[in-house]
Amino acid sequence: MHPTHQEHKHDRPHRHHYDADMLDVEEALDRILAYFAPLPSEDVPLLDALGQVLAESLIAPISIPPLDNSAMDGYALRSSDISRASGESSVELRVIGHVPAGTVSDRVVEPGTALRIMTGAPVPRGADTVVAFEDTDEVERRESGGSMDAIGVRLAAEPGENIRPAGEDVEQGSTVLDTGTVLRAAELGVAASLGMATVPVIRRPVVAVLATGDELLEPGEPHRPGKIYNSNNFSVAASVKTCGGIPSVIGVARDTESSVEEALERALDADLIITTAGVSKGDYDFVKDVLARRGEIALWSVRMRPAKPLAFGALDAPDGRRVPHLGLPGNPVSALVAFEQFARPAIRKMMGKAMAPRPTVQAVLDDPLSNFDGRRVYARVVVYRENGEYRARLTGNQSSGVLTSMAQANGLAICPHDRARLEAGETATVQMLDWPEDVF
Repeated sequence: MHPTHQEHKHDRPHRHHYDADMLDVEEALDRILAYFAPLPSEDVPLLDALGQVLAESLIAPISIPPLDNSAMDGYALRSSDISRASGESSVELRVIGHVPAGTVSDRVVEPGTALRIMTGAPVPRGADTVVAFEDTDEVERRESGGSMDAIGVRLAAEPGENIRPAGEDVEQGSTVLDTGTVLRAAELGVAASLGMATVPVIRRPVVAVLATGDELLEPGEPHRPGKIYNSNNFSVAASVKTCGGIPSVIGVARDTESSVEEALERALDADLIITTAGVSKGDYDFVKDVLARRGEIALWSVRMRPAKPLAFGALDAPDGRRVPHLGLPGNPVSALVAFEQFARPAIRKMMGKAMAPRPTVQAVLDDPLSNFDGRRVYARVVVYRENGEYRARLTGNQSSGVLTSMAQANGLAICPHDRARLEAGETATVQMLDWPEDVF
């Protein structure tokens, strides 16, 4: 799955020697994605497969519907018997039985006879059309207490009318869903209609999530001076789940080699390890040293704001696998913005999904976007619609530590690295984090 040491020699720095050149977002993403491939397949129950990618084409074992069946409640009969029927002159037929849905009648519709039939019930032999209840005198007969052994038909019908032919939806032996199909509600319904209880899909990646830092408290613990609550594990794990992955929250590694080592040991059975904090160029060397000793790590500066510092590498697992590791910044907004640009595509690739980026819109800015250091800016905004156009307003303080600004946002407005400023009234590309119904 992962390239050899030789293939990524330029990404493997020596200890205390870190990349000096700043990478574009796309270059960093290309380097990261080169380590990933779709995971193996597994058979899972239908509901568990929602959002996963089909690993093998589904071939229909039966036709759908398996037999000609009635498209409505009514009477199955011979169209030739009612060719002269009209509102003024009904044709009376003898009723020889009843066909509920789910049963096959052994009666044959002979000339002058009809079978009462329910929607979905197989059409009996001899019948070539179905007439709806409302086109007969059934209601009047019931209300007057008349005999139900006969029925008056008031409307002529063509052969095949109100009959769904066998194989109309799916023919036995045909390919119903192709390999690579993302399974939505409709596709799962199709699989269920074919009698399949499980489907073969590319399995979901398990993503270990690990925060680092002596300053972190877990939610629920009493607050203490100098400490902050660990929010990154929860926002990152939730992001993993949103992407379709399976988060495995390892917890917090303290700023000691033994704590980092122990936490990584518990993370090595994952398909991807995501850490937050502890890997920027100014952080404690021993955190980076532990990561490098367990495999390889590259520290990058990415031409983006927030989330300039990024680490990527691979850790050696006891079973011989090389587990990719993505080190996100510790600031909570930076962690989420970096996750969107790098972790989300990696998870999608492991799931066999297309490398589709988040959808974007062109929106008129209510506020200016400043770019003071030549990096691509991802500004937290609310996109709304006004007078037929999309508009975007900043969610307030854009500091990378202000997590509420991310919670209020539904998109990231982009100021290119080569623009010092986008003025209010200019149009910006906005990467949508949500697709709110009241806007779209």
